[in-house]
This record gives sequence, structure tokens and C-alpha cells, in this order.
Amino acid sequence: MTLKGKGYQNLELHENPVQPRAEDRSGNHALNADDIRRRAYEIYLERGGLPGREIEDWVQAESELKSAALFMRGATGEKHRP
Repeated sequence: MTLKGKGYQNLELHENPVQPRAEDRSGNHALNADDIRRRAYEIYLERGGLPGREIEDWVQAESELKSAALFMRGATGEKHRP
């Protein structure tokens, strides 16, 4: 199913919109806007797709992904990189 709206790109809805990529599994990649955008969209869907909390969704997504990256670095023994 695709969503079409005024001024919006076509968005494909999937059971799990955030799919891990091969390089993501190692935990040694830097966050990028695409990763954050996908997670923020997933958060938006989880709370029923109601508009008005875009910034909160983005901040939550960024925080979750940073925490996950730190956890993966710790689990693999990699040292923290700023």
C-alpha cells in the first residue's frame, strides 16, 4: 500500500519499515539522517500516525539509535568514538 499526499513523497508501508542493513549489524557506523528518518517514521506509525509530534519523534529516534549503537559497541568490545 502506498500513501500519496500533497507535498509528500510516495511512502511504501511495510510490516517493519526499518530494515537493518548489513553494515548496521556491526555497530560501528555513524548515525545518518536516513536511519533517523526511518525510525522516526516508525515511531509515528506506532502512535497511530497522528501529526504534530514530528520533532519529538525525531529526537526519540535519534536517542534510540545512539543508545543502540553504544550498546553494540560495548557488546563487541569496540571503544567509544566521538
